[in-house]
Amino acid sequence: MTSEDTSAESATVKPVLAVVGRPNVGKSTLVNRIIGRREAVVQDVPGVTRDRVSYDAIWNGREFILVDTGGWASDATGMAAQIAEQAELAIAAADAVLFVVDATVGTLDEDEAVVQVLRRSRKPVILAANKVDDQRTEAEAASMWNLGLGQPWAVSAMHGRGTGDLLDAILAILPEAPAEAEAEIGGPRRVALVGKPNVGKSSLLNKLVGSQRSVVDNVAGTTVDPVDELVELDGEVYRFIDTAGIRKRVKEASGHEYYASLRTQSAIERAECCVVVIDATEPVSDQDLRILSGVEESGRALVLAYNKWDLTDEERRHYLEREIERDLGHFAWASRVNISALTGRNVHRLRAAIDEALAGWERRISTGQLNAFLGRVVAAHPHPVRSGKQPRILFGTQAQNCPPTFVLFTTGKLDDTYVRFVQRRLREEFDFTGTPIHVQVRAREKRGNPRA
Repeated sequence: MTSEDTSAESATVKPVLAVVGRPNVGKSTLVNRIIGRREAVVQDVPGVTRDRVSYDAIWNGREFILVDTGGWASDATGMAAQIAEQAELAIAAADAVLFVVDATVGTLDEDEAVVQVLRRSRKPVILAANKVDDQRTEAEAASMWNLGLGQPWAVSAMHGRGTGDLLDAILAILPEAPAEAEAEIGGPRRVALVGKPNVGKSSLLNKLVGSQRSVVDNVAGTTVDPVDELVELDGEVYRFIDTAGIRKRVKEASGHEYYASLRTQSAIERAECCVVVIDATEPVSDQDLRILSGVEESGRALVLAYNKWDLTDEERRHYLEREIERDLGHFAWASRVNISALTGRNVHRLRAAIDEALAGWERRISTGQLNAFLGRVVAAHPHPVRSGKQPRILFGTQAQNCPPTFVLFTTGKLDDTYVRFVQRRLREEFDFTGTPIHVQVRAREKRGNPRA
């Protein structure tokens, strides 16, 4: 990867800060202090935090991702191995590390072992000497210079003492994030390749680029970090992002899978369109459906790419069509392309499908057009009467695009089935192929006579 590629990636993803340290040094309390709310579970018992949990944080207008990790306890038979494993996992996808120590007990062997791992990682490290509640304890915090990690920042996670200076130091070592306008306006269209492990995402990127840009192997999980590549298709440049295969829910993932899923979710959020790659030789799985739902919930344009089409026979294609009709009916609005990343079959058709999806994603409908359409729909198919009442749509407006979001002002609550009906008719009328659309209902408040 060139320096330009590296800077492009770091400039478009929120930087990640991993919080590491021994058990019961106050990591989760410090996390709560930084994010400004009690979200991480805190208890005065070692080992309460077991999973790695990520939170969105902001300081002085700069956003970053904070990853709270479990602490490490001494083990007579394998302490060093456990520390190395946990620390390396914690910092694997981090841009910087916040190492928390307990200033009231001083430096222990576990702290020294973690320091060795942090040095090998070559990641920037900020040292936080926690539980410094008064000036007397500040002298004890100063003894942490002997760890060789630079200045120990004396803080009290419980009372907030010194956390402002600590956060200023953290921002100084985290990579800069782009201005909002720069992130959203201008530049190549951003397209993320997502899907289960080993469905051919990296092979597809290599075929689009025309060279071996991503490492490809039959072993699932070869790609861990998102890989950006500028690709020219028919004279227009796109930024394709090859992501790690999503094996399971992020909360259920362990080890490097957790961080790979975290990076993949960030890639989806910074993309404008997601190409979900599905293995045509295998039945549509629950994980395929979860990935599609994740893209829809993120509000990104969507293209379905059924890869390995060259390996399917007539019988498999017959069953695949039935699976698509049965399991993917909810995503019938997405563009579909049958491809072979290995042979290049139909890969050129992705450009048209992506452009169509992005056009729908950005489409705006004027208020006049929308209300004329709603008038025709309501006249032909009025809302059913419920309990003697029939709610009506008074008017509607498009609140935003990317994705298209509509607000309907009504005389009462609409049935979910009727809202889905209106949503389907919106697609048919205004061609929202390849994009999720959101319809919100705002019922008019009843005006009763005030009591005398």
